[in-house]
Amino acid sequence: MNKVYLDYNATARMRPEVIDLVTKVMHEVGNASSVHDFGRHARKYVEDAREQVANLCNVTPDQVTFTSGATESINTILSGYRDKRILISAIEHPAVIAAAGNNAEKIPVTSDGIVDMDAYKRMLDNETPPALVCVMLVNSETGVIQPIAEMAKLAHEKGSLFFTDAVQAAGRMDISLDTLSVDFMALSAHKFAGPQGVGAIIRGSGLDFPKFMLGGGQEKNYRAGTHNTAGIAGMGIAAEWALNHIADYKKIQNLRDTMEQKLRQISNQIKIYGEQAPRVGNTTNVGFPGIPAQTQMMALDLDGVCVSSGSACSSGSFKASHVLLAMGASEEDAKSALRISLGWATTQSDINRFLESWEKIVKRATQ
Repeated sequence: MNKVYLDYNATARMRPEVIDLVTKVMHEVGNASSVHDFGRHARKYVEDAREQVANLCNVTPDQVTFTSGATESINTILSGYRDKRILISAIEHPAVIAAAGNNAEKIPVTSDGIVDMDAYKRMLDNETPPALVCVMLVNSETGVIQPIAEMAKLAHEKGSLFFTDAVQAAGRMDISLDTLSVDFMALSAHKFAGPQGVGAIIRGSGLDFPKFMLGGGQEKNYRAGTHNTAGIAGMGIAAEWALNHIADYKKIQNLRDTMEQKLRQISNQIKIYGEQAPRVGNTTNVGFPGIPAQTQMMALDLDGVCVSSGSACSSGSFKASHVLLAMGASEEDAKSALRISLGWATTQSDINRFLESWEKIVKRATQ
């Protein structure tokens, strides 16, 4: 039985050209910091990739710093602000919540999963403006797009810096740094069909950021450690592909929208979280009250369909999603939510398989 993969927000299938280039580089040798021919050849892979990632974000190559992934990028930026006033949204990725520390103030969100702008303005209008505001561009669980440009403008008026986790936005919408008006941005290659274990910090022109990985002078002293040459090369070609194929997400959105219509035909009891808000075209977070998400996931998995949950598993205990709770969902409803995320290799056949399998689950539960 062919497996159906609908968990692109966890990690995307790698593009064939990415696999080919990563494999080619891994057959070669050379440290990108070495000055001999092998080192210079490795350095070219790194610098070519830097230009490709820069193009994706509409910045210059010197504004791109490679890291091991978005979690490191997030920890790097937030490490310099833990003793200062930080605002984060209530629906941030766990990496932001943990890295920001217990003193970070959480901006509430509406029932649609969009930052409550009135509350945000009140939090900015403080005797001590925040040193940093950190809000994700696209939520990983619901796909809801935040009004980052407007939020960044308001933060800058107060003298605050603005950092956005753009991990789930890359390749799905415009992430031009100037358009978003942010100071720092985090990316992760494996979310846009690149390899796992490589990411980047994108910084505004002329801005510095805290040193987190200390050691050698790699990445112009911004991030120490031997370059992951193969991974970086893969990130570069994935970024180039993502930039050139953003329009393809219209097709993916059509698949997603049709899927949601058919979900409603199967059951009018479902709730699609963030449905009325702007969303990227590949993500659906759907809840069916009364059927725990882990029950749905296991049944789907046994049927060869792989999706994710709107909740997180920690130490073997199933927890309600903090994102859905912040949107006003009850704990029981939050624990019934599935995240279905599509990508470049998703087909109508995949969607049909998911719908057929999910319909069987619903019928068993309602008989």
